[in-house]
Amino acid sequence: MRIFDTNVQKLKYEVLREVVRHAYQDNLQEAYLDIPKTIAPGPEPTMRCCVYKERAIAAERVKLAMGGEKGDPNIIKIIDIACDECPVSTYQVTDMCRGCLAHRCEAACPRGAISFDRTLKAHIDPAKCVECGRCASVCPYNAIVSRKRPCEVACKVKAIHMDERKIAKIDEEKCTSCGACVYMCPFGAPVDKSFILDAIRMLRDSTEHGGPRVYGVVAPSIISQFRYAKVGQVISAMKKMGFFSVVEAAMGADMVAWHEAQELAEKGFLTSSCCPAFVHYVETEFPKLKEHISTNLSPMAMIAKYIKDSDPTCKIIFVGPCTAKKAEVQKERVKQYVDCALTFEELQALIDGLGIDISKLEEDVLDNASYYGRIFARSGGVSDAVAEAVYEQNLNFTVKALPCDGIEACRMALLKASHGAKDFNFIEGMACTGGCIGGAGCLTHGPKDKGEIDRYGMEAMEKRISDTINSAP
Repeated sequence: MRIFDTNVQKLKYEVLREVVRHAYQDNLQEAYLDIPKTIAPGPEPTMRCCVYKERAIAAERVKLAMGGEKGDPNIIKIIDIACDECPVSTYQVTDMCRGCLAHRCEAACPRGAISFDRTLKAHIDPAKCVECGRCASVCPYNAIVSRKRPCEVACKVKAIHMDERKIAKIDEEKCTSCGACVYMCPFGAPVDKSFILDAIRMLRDSTEHGGPRVYGVVAPSIISQFRYAKVGQVISAMKKMGFFSVVEAAMGADMVAWHEAQELAEKGFLTSSCCPAFVHYVETEFPKLKEHISTNLSPMAMIAKYIKDSDPTCKIIFVGPCTAKKAEVQKERVKQYVDCALTFEELQALIDGLGIDISKLEEDVLDNASYYGRIFARSGGVSDAVAEAVYEQNLNFTVKALPCDGIEACRMALLKASHGAKDFNFIEGMACTGGCIGGAGCLTHGPKDKGEIDRYGMEAMEKRISDTINSAP
């Protein structure tokens, strides 16, 4: 059975799974030696030029799977020795060039980077090219193409550049930790740091030493993840590994929608706060709009606060599709409520590292939220929930929402808002295409069925947001 989309994703999972096994066998010191040999047993290489390079890269993967450099808050890191196979040039002239007489490409180039050989075929001088793309846009044969590296194409906030060695580097100030580059790189050079060892320590302390109870907070996008099992079986697996209770983040989403509706009606214009990558983007690229970001916690932090209010000594581990949540957990306002964030990839590694067969487990129950809380997982869900919360509270306000999925769509909405050219009063910003269901930490990627989230929402016991709010003790 194939769980993952690519071999790179599978490789990442295998390293995480082996780290889990070593952690539970109390031999983490051996992990740096054992795991690379497991991943690249040799003697012949299977992924790189030689088995020694494969093992060196695997060792770097192990380091990041075990948390990376202590004190480094950045989530997305580049494994330098893994970043060496991509073509360096960007705009290139292909053999589609017909050697025409018009030479529109030459006229369009602002830096004189285009010349012609004796057959009149165009050539681009990379030393002069500024990658503006004007030549490509005017060529009638589409003979000029962009050869940008996949990580650069994936990064919509332009946080990735190449150093003097042509190795990818991340501008940590710009990076939103969305993880798009992690999934798109064909060689797996960008990797998100894992805090799976922190989760293991909490679970073992609770189960083996009577430590604080550990609660799992699960994102509603879980419905689109474990295709080989039912959601209730995944919850059973989590409890089998030591979670005292598993709660829906969607319950926190109901709470967020309820309060966000009040704030929107009071202020007249807001941008959403549930996506940490979007919030970071607003703060860094549109600082003048920072005051309009909703002051509410994200659903993850909101439900975690609710749990810790009743069980102050407990530990809370969030599980979802989002690598940016790992950065959010480090924020002063959030870290007092959420102790660790894992992706669905990491949850799969935990389950398999412990040898748990989900398919053989009974189904447990996960039903804490309303339809509207659950649909936060897809683009447009937050807008629908806030509008419903306005209606249920009889607020004298009309929500004119603009749901945006993907940073490029978010950018256009924020540009309109910053110039006062808006016909909306609420921007729902999601960094990932499709919303949370398109997160980089998903088990599978590609087009997701938003209707699946709606159907999952309809299965919720609570049908209205107020039902969730009123049922909370």
